[in-house]
Amino acid sequence: MTTPRVRMSPDARREQLIELGVQLLGRRSLEELSIEVLAEEAGISRGLLYHYFGGKQEFHVAVVRRAADDLFTVTAPRGSGSPLEQLAGSLERYVDYVRDNYEGYVSLVRGAAGGHEALREIYEESRTALTDRLFDGAVAEEASDLGLTDTPTVRLLVRGWAAFMEEVVVEWVRDPRGVTREELLHTLVGSLPGILAPLRPA
Repeated sequence: MTTPRVRMSPDARREQLIELGVQLLGRRSLEELSIEVLAEEAGISRGLLYHYFGGKQEFHVAVVRRAADDLFTVTAPRGSGSPLEQLAGSLERYVDYVRDNYEGYVSLVRGAAGGHEALREIYEESRTALTDRLFDGAVAEEASDLGLTDTPTVRLLVRGWAAFMEEVVVEWVRDPRGVTREELLHTLVGSLPGILAPLRPA
């Protein structure tokens, strides 16, 4: 007796295809992630994929937006420990995410820098969300020792720190140059208080 095939709703099927796209993005660049590749991996026709996404650009945007949401979730503070310990945990998970999804992550960064409007919007939203939460919630309430008082100057410096951190991590994954993961994390965790140090009262 054969098991009856469960028919998925269009929304559920689209979600499944987006998740598959995110998995594939971890192993290849966005340019290599085509409708044809996804159709082959999913075992369905290209025509059906065009029905769900309309075209390659819509597919890419859906996958990248989901990947950005995943990154935000993965790096969320866990709610225990000092602000510096929570920052260290978030950075550790960020480094591991970039390492495990290098091709796709770099594709997002390059696509945003190259003027791809939709990717630039997702990238900017993602970076803003990642930095804004340093000023929200339990971490911010206890983070005065880091210098994270919510002022325009501090927000500007945190934004610059995020860009610095991203560049260092991407470059480290590409070529560690003998720097261990532990050394990298120690340096990144200490860099934010160091950048903010001149703003703290003497």
